[in-house]
Amino acid sequence: MSPEVHISGSVRCAAVVNGEIRALMLRASGRLRAEDRPVYEQLVAEWIAATARERALGDVVTAA
Repeated sequence: MSPEVHISGSVRCAAVVNGEIRALMLRASGRLRAEDRPVYEQLVAEWIAATARERALGDVVTAA
């Protein structure tokens, strides 16, 4: 499996990145393999940046 990795500085919304994190965890049955961990860490860093950007812009959507 070779998930798409996005370069830092992307402008994707937090919800999209969160969806990728959830999909990765679902594929991994909740236990990341060593080769998945860097992808997970990159996605989490992107999600953190996206949520901070959305908060600053007032675009935060509350999860259900």
